Amino acid sequence: MAAGAGAGRVLPASPNWYCSRCSDACGAERLFGFAARNSVCLLEVAAASPAFYGELVGHTERVSGFTFCHYPGQSNFCASSSDDGAVKIWDTQTLTLVSEHMLHQNTISALHWSPHVKDLVVSGDEKGIVICYWYNRNDSQQFFPEPRTVFCLSCSPHHEDLVAIGYKDGMVVIIDISRKGEVVHCLRGHDDEIHSLAWCPVPGEEVLCCREEESQALPNGEVVEETTVMKGCYLASGSKDQTIRVWSCARGRAVMTLKLPFLKRRGGGVDLAVKERLWLTVHWPQSQPTNILSSCFGGELLQWDLIQSGKRKWALLGSSAEGQNHSRIVFNLCSLQAENRELLFSISMDRDVKCWDLATLDCCWTMPSLGGFVYSLAFSPVDTGCLAIGVGDSMIRVWNTLSINNNYDVKTFWQGIKSKVTALSWHPRKEGCLAFGTDDWKVGMYDTFSSKPPQISSTYHKKTVYTLAWGPPVPPISFGGDGDRPALTLYSCAGEGIVFQHNPWKLTGEAHDINKIIRDTNSIKYKLPARTEISWKPDGKILALGNEDGSIEIFQAPNLKLLCTIQQHHKLINAICWHHEYGTQPELSYMIASGSNNAVIYVHNLRSVIESSSETPGMITEPLRTLAGHTSKITSLSWSPHHDGRLVSACYDGTAQVWDVLKEEPLNNYRGHRGRLLCVQWSPVDPDSVYTGADDFCVHKWLASKQEHSRPPQGKKSIELEKRRFSQLKPKAKKKKKPPGKVPVKQDARDTVNGGENVKESLLEENGVSDQEGEKETQEPEPSGSVSAEGIYQTPSALIELCKYDCNVTNFFLVSDASMKKKKSRSILPVSTSMDHRSKEEQHQDCLMLATCLNSKGLNEDLTYCLGDHIHLGLFTDRSSLYTMIETEGKGHLESGHPELFQQLMLWKGDMRGALQSAAERGELTDQLVEISPMAGYQAWVWTVEAFVKQLCFQEQYVKAASYLLSVHKVYEAVELLRSYHFYREAILIAKARLRPEDPVLQDLYTSWAAILEKDGHYSMAAKCYLGAASPYDATKVLAKKGDVASLKTAAELALIAGEKDLSMTFSFRCAQELLSAKDWVGAQDVLQQHESLLGQRLVFCLNELLHKCLNERNPDEQKSPCYHSWVLIKDLSFIEMVAEVWQSVFSVNSIEQATTLLFHISHDLTLAVLSHLTASWDEATKTILGAVTRSCDAGHFTLMQEICNLLLPKGCEHLRHKLDKSSQSMVSYRSLEGFVAYGLMYDLWWNPHDDFLSIYETIAMIEESLPKTDHNGTRTETESAASSRQLMERREKLNGCKVLLSETHAAIQSTEREISEVQRILADMIHQHQKDNLQKSQTGSMQDMETQSERRVPLGSQNLNEPVSLPELTQRLTEAKKKLAEFPDNLKVFPFPDVLECCVVLLQMGSQCHMDPELQQQALDLLKKYSTKTYKKTCRNFFRRGYFQSCTPSSQ
Repeated sequence: MAAGAGAGRVLPASPNWYCSRCSDACGAERLFGFAARNSVCLLEVAAASPAFYGELVGHTERVSGFTFCHYPGQSNFCASSSDDGAVKIWDTQTLTLVSEHMLHQNTISALHWSPHVKDLVVSGDEKGIVICYWYNRNDSQQFFPEPRTVFCLSCSPHHEDLVAIGYKDGMVVIIDISRKGEVVHCLRGHDDEIHSLAWCPVPGEEVLCCREEESQALPNGEVVEETTVMKGCYLASGSKDQTIRVWSCARGRAVMTLKLPFLKRRGGGVDLAVKERLWLTVHWPQSQPTNILSSCFGGELLQWDLIQSGKRKWALLGSSAEGQNHSRIVFNLCSLQAENRELLFSISMDRDVKCWDLATLDCCWTMPSLGGFVYSLAFSPVDTGCLAIGVGDSMIRVWNTLSINNNYDVKTFWQGIKSKVTALSWHPRKEGCLAFGTDDWKVGMYDTFSSKPPQISSTYHKKTVYTLAWGPPVPPISFGGDGDRPALTLYSCAGEGIVFQHNPWKLTGEAHDINKIIRDTNSIKYKLPARTEISWKPDGKILALGNEDGSIEIFQAPNLKLLCTIQQHHKLINAICWHHEYGTQPELSYMIASGSNNAVIYVHNLRSVIESSSETPGMITEPLRTLAGHTSKITSLSWSPHHDGRLVSACYDGTAQVWDVLKEEPLNNYRGHRGRLLCVQWSPVDPDSVYTGADDFCVHKWLASKQEHSRPPQGKKSIELEKRRFSQLKPKAKKKKKPPGKVPVKQDARDTVNGGENVKESLLEENGVSDQEGEKETQEPEPSGSVSAEGIYQTPSALIELCKYDCNVTNFFLVSDASMKKKKSRSILPVSTSMDHRSKEEQHQDCLMLATCLNSKGLNEDLTYCLGDHIHLGLFTDRSSLYTMIETEGKGHLESGHPELFQQLMLWKGDMRGALQSAAERGELTDQLVEISPMAGYQAWVWTVEAFVKQLCFQEQYVKAASYLLSVHKVYEAVELLRSYHFYREAILIAKARLRPEDPVLQDLYTSWAAILEKDGHYSMAAKCYLGAASPYDATKVLAKKGDVASLKTAAELALIAGEKDLSMTFSFRCAQELLSAKDWVGAQDVLQQHESLLGQRLVFCLNELLHKCLNERNPDEQKSPCYHSWVLIKDLSFIEMVAEVWQSVFSVNSIEQATTLLFHISHDLTLAVLSHLTASWDEATKTILGAVTRSCDAGHFTLMQEICNLLLPKGCEHLRHKLDKSSQSMVSYRSLEGFVAYGLMYDLWWNPHDDFLSIYETIAMIEESLPKTDHNGTRTETESAASSRQLMERREKLNGCKVLLSETHAAIQSTEREISEVQRILADMIHQHQKDNLQKSQTGSMQDMETQSERRVPLGSQNLNEPVSLPELTQRLTEAKKKLAEFPDNLKVFPFPDVLECCVVLLQMGSQCHMDPELQQQALDLLKKYSTKTYKKTCRNFFRRGYFQSCTPSSQ
């Protein structure tokens, strides 16, 4: 039976990634095939939906290529290539192997079946070898066009001898296989890997009307001979350099270049790493010769119109509706004609196979696939027909098996899952609630109707989670009322043998080990066995636990009283399943089936145990029914919900068995999988349908009644299945060259599985080729005596067990040993040896010739000319003749592909330098040659090592190359080599071990690696690098980039350790804000309490918590459970009094003490001032008084600053001037103090006008009116006028005393500092805008646009200015401003000074209300004109409602 035979529907394994042609379509057969791991999956396709057709099984390693034969009448044949070195020819009608060859000695990278020759299959490998194989006549030819890595190839549909080859370095060549692979065209233009080649389906170059590129006026390659056939071909190539080129075979050059556009996804930005993961595949459809289809950056498919004039136009496939396109890069495209329209098929990294209608450019259907072992299947008890699938590719699939329009209606969930999904369980009552367990020990819950990430339990297991089950709560969760606990809780069992009970209402809370309640309830003192399986009876009253020792314990809920123990199995329990409760016979609901590692299924009836009232636990040793027939461990069980007593089992023997339990008979056996079965579920809708999942990456739906077998394979049949699987699964070892030859094989395409030891003890490991995204890891050789296949290890003891079934198995191993015998080693002198084995007559003639030559001349003369073609006689003559023989033999070795023998001859000859040089020129240096190169001297050794390093770099073996550089003490070169190829870890290891600790190379390595890690989002690793580079500040910053609570908290602690207190405070406050948004006030306070200076924020958070708590008591929020402090609150107090009480009791906040904190610091300064006064240290006194004044000013207590000035300097600070020395620093501090005194006086005059104060105009008018008047109150009027004038004059004198504030020097310094700050702010805005543009960029990949972007100009600041400022101009301004600031004396910049422009504005405003010295007013106005900016002017306009400043400021500013 072929793989998948008898299956109704199949979810297949994912298509292989990064292959140039691993899928193809056949129109005649309506088949679409794609390579999936080690086999080829075939689908029968139509416009409506696909159907699984079968699998081609036979390769032992990843299938790297697949192609159909498109020759008329031969459409049932196809070919595949694999990393095992084989090219196989298949018949799709019988799914059998027709022929194969293993001529390649290197990894095959490209494959194509010639559309012009019915039996020609062309393949290429990584070393550049191209092999043409005619399987009908068992003939082959080998070509070596270029010494480069072949990436793709395509046979011409118009000429049987032309083959186009694309290489890794971007070169495309066209060869003629009829002329020994001669290169007809060498097409240069691409800069990177050639991913795909496609010939135009129509011959001739009249089909396209395109302009030739100006940059390619001359052909890129020479045309050897222009035939009439070659003049009519177009070839398209897709490259990693983001371009598609259309080449003319007649002219040997590119006539068109298409640049991929950047397409913005709906609802998302552009992936920054999308360029690096590009795979550009092209397809030229048969029905549209003027259009080319291609992939794009993020999974989009484009249709290019090649005859569109002007700029090339493209159309996006699937643009009519959202969600039609692939979500990740596309690898292959192919098409076929079906139902009078052309259908396009695409495979992608998102593991979907899509079918497109090229007439409408819409997606017809999507076929999902699986990228890992299928560990778990679960049908929803609420949403009937909804099947959840847990897969080893870190994703969950939910398959709506009842969908009418789409047989494969599958939804994928991947968020929050970082490892293999090994267990699934639906909530019995809540629709869409799906629990899952993973290989990285986590348990979580998904809402399948929501797009939100899953909830993850905060309690982790210590090993893989194997089983999940919903059941009633047991203590301690069961304590409390019905409204305080969930009706059902989640139970998880993992590899360490522990069962946890999780509260689904609060997964963030701690889960409970049920062993504790079991011990307490049953007074158990002994060690409990490790749990391996858990199952609740459907009514929720009885719990069954399977153990590692083979026992099954039955407990009664809710206290988990032990009722009995089943001692039937003797090995680990893998599966337990209770019979359903809605059967025709009620007693059947007490039946429980169990399976273990001993291949036997036992069914027990526990009715008597459950209904009895015995206080002593019982022991059951006899089963109700025994189901025997499987030959390996039982992995899963499922009762039929439609029948009474019907059970299906899944087993490691690769089959699923349906049993009639009551009759103890096997009914049906399914053998469609190619691997070990891991899970099984009976359909809840169809009584005849069963779903199974296996380690072949597939889910099969099959009908029990349609199976031809009734029981599992037994005896010799089972052994043959094991042998066939063993023969296919060879150990992965280093690539060895295979002897060329053809091995025609006819065999059945069936495959089976072999068993392992323990599914619970060691999780199955997928070695599937598409299990990890884009990663190709080198497989290390297995230990002898073991066979590795997809992570399954078979020991010699297991093989001995296998042999016990039948002695015929011995013959199999004997044959294997015989086939593994080494071939006779090749002669090092094959030419001479063959000539010495000629006929006797020729041997006699050689003797006569040798005697003649030796006698005719002396032995010391050259006899080469005498011997002629008989070079083998040089062994018996002089040295020159021997050298000639060696040269001839060596040339023969090189031509036959055995350079190691040539090098051995050169070594024997003594020409070590020649051997090394020849090997280096051909790129064939080996470790052995390098080891013996010191025989030629030190210089030759160093030169050989350097040449070998270059060769290793070409072969991408960079670590090995670095090791060889170290062998010649070139440490810096080795470090730089590893660094240039991003092997930073290895480079740092070498640098740290071999260089001095203070060497700058080490720090540069740390910082460079940190920058790359930071760009890729690996912030923790980047922080380690910064710490290694002695840069804790950068480490702190990068840790905080993620912005989550844990990162911010760690960053704050790290900054505190590093002494960066301000930075630590910043991150602590950000962390507290995040915790506050999560309503975790306890955590927020814990973070803030590390810093005494954040007491104010702690008080704010406290008030917020109290306010939220009070409001929540009135309107409870049931969705979230906030984390409050356990503070004692007095309900009788008002809210303000309550807050004050908490502040005083918790934070020890006393209003008097807190108000005097600032005064305490000021008192410290003033104490120093008084001491300086006592010691007559007037310089220090001035500085400390200035410190007290500025401290209060900086703290925002302006009034306090004024009061301190009035207390300390009631008459000003003039008396200090005479007591100071005349040093510049003393006078500068004095002027600063004098400025702040005047600063306070100025604002005092402005804020505290006299009660009788009138404007200057009103006062003058009043005085003028009062002079001529005399009345009975005249004396009083004159007195009042005089008093008012006197007060006005005093204010004017005080105002004129503020002249000290108008310091032009300080104005210049402050203006320069403002300019520096403004430029830095603009630069920060530019950087932020640039990052924002990169994230939101959606079009134009042209280099011209990118160059224009780098010179983009941005507006200066937030103002809408007419003249934008570029980055170079800003940099120049910043440099000039800093240079200007440096010219000022340092002592002027040390001591603060009031804002001069602010003082000018205030003085001018006050001057409009009273008389001011015109000189002072003019000086203030001049300073404003000289140093004010538009920003300052705008601020002043908004602040002052009167228009004085606006009228005084020139319009030019």
